[in-house]
Amino acid sequence: MNNKGLKRELSLLDLTMASLGGIIGSGWLFGALYAANVAGPSAIIAWVLGGVAVLLIGLVYAELGSMLPESGSIARYPHYTHGHLTSFIMGWAAWIAYASVPAIEAEGVMTYASHWAPGLINQTTKLLTPVGLIVAALLMLVFFLINYYGVRTFAKVNTVVTIVKFIMPTLTIIVFLFSGLHWINLGHFKGGFMAGGTSGVLVALATSGVIFSYLGFRQAVDLAGEAKNPQRDVPRALIISILIGVALYVLLQLVFVAAVPGSLLAKGWASLSYSAPFADVATSLNLGFFVTLLYADAVLSPAGTGNVYLASTTRVLYALAKNGYFPRGLAKVDERTGIPVGALLVAFILGLIFLLPFPSWQSLVGLVSSATVFTYIIGPVSLAVLRKTTPNAHRPFTLGGANIIAPLAFVIGAAIVYFTGWATDSKLLIAILVGIVLYAIFGFATPDAIQKPDAKSIKSGLWMVVFLLVMLALSYLGSTQLGGKSNIIHYPLDLIVVVVVALVFFYWGVASGYKTKDIDEALESIEETRQAGSL
Repeated sequence: MNNKGLKRELSLLDLTMASLGGIIGSGWLFGALYAANVAGPSAIIAWVLGGVAVLLIGLVYAELGSMLPESGSIARYPHYTHGHLTSFIMGWAAWIAYASVPAIEAEGVMTYASHWAPGLINQTTKLLTPVGLIVAALLMLVFFLINYYGVRTFAKVNTVVTIVKFIMPTLTIIVFLFSGLHWINLGHFKGGFMAGGTSGVLVALATSGVIFSYLGFRQAVDLAGEAKNPQRDVPRALIISILIGVALYVLLQLVFVAAVPGSLLAKGWASLSYSAPFADVATSLNLGFFVTLLYADAVLSPAGTGNVYLASTTRVLYALAKNGYFPRGLAKVDERTGIPVGALLVAFILGLIFLLPFPSWQSLVGLVSSATVFTYIIGPVSLAVLRKTTPNAHRPFTLGGANIIAPLAFVIGAAIVYFTGWATDSKLLIAILVGIVLYAIFGFATPDAIQKPDAKSIKSGLWMVVFLLVMLALSYLGSTQLGGKSNIIHYPLDLIVVVVVALVFFYWGVASGYKTKDIDEALESIEETRQAGSL
């Protein structure tokens, strides 16, 4: 299965907890407030729409994950369908997204830990102090050590932590429901239920932590090469974790909106400010005993997610090295632990770097959400290409209605990237384009260290390069209501333009795919393993 040296030790529970652990992180602690600031009570709709969107994307990856269970698969699927250039772009974007998440989650830990240790956060700027940065870096070192001792150790720690993480938001919903909520909040104050209008819902979905909170679902796919029975368990883990996540987040947003004291909403939802949203609201409800539990869990939840994402970053680097885009040494697996230690070390160092220039949780959320959703758009394209090039391959989970769901999932991904806005997209898309330039330079200058792209893969990847440029242009020209720069294309016309453009690029991407020699080798290896009874 092209996962030589990795130890296949993860069960369905482990995979589900990896995905659920990625979903339940700092998002539930901050997302409800930030979404309400933008959309008011209609933030509930944003969580529903986000859940449906991610479920559609997740169904695509359920088929891919069962068909090709490989670690770091986000960089492997496009390698099998479009060759080097497209795969490198996806892997580079995934690296940008994944590498920063441990830093985001470490920041979330520091924000809540400042309840006991105020010196971790500057109470005026709400940014990490030098001491806070040091403690956050030490926490990331703990993530590193948990991952270093093997995937079995990682799974044991993560499963226990995720169970606890699941209990607290569930308990929060129950306690708040029985604490005298203010249901009038749903429509009484400035702007009513749709306080931010329809555009507010879409912006909240992309930039306020909604999509960011759901994005951890793909952890089961990223760890598929280390699963005991990936073809059966990966699809189940994806769907179970997403459905649980959607139920939790929708209900959390509902009780948060109804729990806020009306006296704080006189100037509207945009003016609402909390340093620790659920804990502060619990205090206003005279739930002193519960506040202590919330602060304790608020330290644990982001920490658990940061640990999961360090594992995923490691697998992405491992896959990029296997593809030949990064130095081959990063794909070397330690025989004792079954971990690509070099990739893990680089992932840890990258996380520390991301921690330094972005000392605010919210400042990173939009970038990570946009980068991660951007990597998801290749899934629907790769699925359609593989249906065409390998129609007889064994697919333990076959997605019904893929001809509709795949392009719809691509459109959803492109739209969310657009909703993120020019301020974020310009940084992200330029960073990806810079990666392409660096790959071209080093690919041709050092062919022995980094595999040189061939003409066919370059031609097959042109659609992705043009797509990046077009999305950058649309983000600049788009409406200010959805985060655009110049408002030349007004809302909602810009939304229609994005949908049409996305459909054009989806079908161009599918037409650009071809049957690579690597896909034949991968399928042969999987079939041999399956017939041997190991899958």
